[in-house]
Amino acid sequence: MFSIDQIKEAHSKVKSGADFPAYIQEIKALGVTFYETYVSDGHTTYWGINDYQTSTYPKYEPLTVASQTHQESFQMQLKEHQQGKTDYMTFVEMCAQTGIEKWAVCIDKMTCTYFDCTGNAILVEQIPG
Repeated sequence: MFSIDQIKEAHSKVKSGADFPAYIQEIKALGVTFYETYVSDGHTTYWGINDYQTSTYPKYEPLTVASQTHQESFQMQLKEHQQGKTDYMTFVEMCAQTGIEKWAVCIDKMTCTYFDCTGNAILVEQIPG
């Protein structure tokens, strides 16, 4: 099974949202099938086959996630991030400000779903393969 160190190595190559598809392919090759990342502190839980699960520690000081979702602003800023215009921490801070609690990536379906604080799916995107 995969380790957090292997995932960190793959993630270290991500400089902006433009690098995300290559990262997904790399962790897929490691055996990751699904993961959730929480905006509040950056911790992520990864799943693999046979219910294998491992989690990271928080990556940064806690952020307050807005209780009200600002979907239009989120989508606009997400697009900029995906074009490589912002770094990861800028993206995470934007998510907190626009009410995004977490994102979940389903590697089998190649989707990334963004959720608000009440568990509503705000946006489901196909990940370019």
